[in-house]
Amino acid sequence: MLEIRVAKSGGDFSSVQEAIEAVPYEESAKIVIGEGVYREKIFCEKKDITFVGAGIDKTVIDFDDYANEVMPDGSKRGTFRSYTAFFGGKRVEVRDMTIRNSAGDGRVVGQAVAVYADADVCLFENVEMNGCQDTLFCAPLPRAERQKNGFMGPRVMTERRLTKQYYKNCIITGDVDFIFGGADAVFDDCKITCNDRQHGGFADLAGASGGAVAGGKLDKDQIDVTERLVNGYVTATCGRAEDLGFVFRNCVITGAKGCEEGSVFLGRPWREEARTVFLNCACDKSIAPQRFSGWGGITKDEPETFYGEFGTRLIEGEAGATGAAAFGGELVDLSGKNPWVKDIDEKLAEELSARADEVVKVCAGK
Repeated sequence: MLEIRVAKSGGDFSSVQEAIEAVPYEESAKIVIGEGVYREKIFCEKKDITFVGAGIDKTVIDFDDYANEVMPDGSKRGTFRSYTAFFGGKRVEVRDMTIRNSAGDGRVVGQAVAVYADADVCLFENVEMNGCQDTLFCAPLPRAERQKNGFMGPRVMTERRLTKQYYKNCIITGDVDFIFGGADAVFDDCKITCNDRQHGGFADLAGASGGAVAGGKLDKDQIDVTERLVNGYVTATCGRAEDLGFVFRNCVITGAKGCEEGSVFLGRPWREEARTVFLNCACDKSIAPQRFSGWGGITKDEPETFYGEFGTRLIEGEAGATGAAAFGGELVDLSGKNPWVKDIDEKLAEELSARADEVVKVCAGK
């Protein structure tokens, strides 16, 4: 296997993108990235490539493109060209680093993707992904767009194909639809946090994008707050009914410090057949009693979805706790869930987990 070292000094290359471009498509390669903040937008379309950093808090890839940015031709950049890191090709592994989109609050900049995961097989382990709106995109795109040029980006003209993705011991932060897409994706032992959008987390909104927001005005927020205050939605899936969708196991899901009780939803359907389940996870009181929201309204009926959870426990002690503190609490009362959210019993949870295990085996190369 070809091995390339990236470092601020003394490596084979000083930028991640240069290292990617040095890899022949057909050759398997490992790119080892040293400590430091690499301010660059990366695009990887290789057959089999592994990226290894020096640690979540030591290796950081950061950029700040955003959907509302006006391009030279007068059009907006859009969601799917806003990524900090695009990973395509046949197989990609990413370990031990942070990838973030630092554009700022989506109410100003719109969507701002940190990771666009589009390889046939994706494995992320010990990776922190930071952003606001649309932090992590687990490709593929939906089969059809709702707005003209809404999918403008690397895959706008390509045939949709189901990808398999595995996230292990990752930290994912965001607010609106911040884990989204149509993949069969499994999340094990991850810490997932919704930003507090209401209290000072993004005080200098214009400054987050250098004041370059189109027209100098805030875009209309995608969250409908006519029913009540909403801080965000963890997921927004768009897969087909026969797919696995997103499966979260033994994850900790919380609102950031300051998030109001009941202000965060586990997800809403980007498309009608969306599938997302949470199995044996822990959450704090920021998660809404309805658990999942409809698209365009909390109480909107979504009968074609497959949303549900099993064995969710309430975190004991401070929000954001991990380990025994996270998983030692009482079972969450699901009696207030939206009526279209599925009742998942132990047998069904085992069946879904077994399907998730098959995805893990593929992604782990077993």
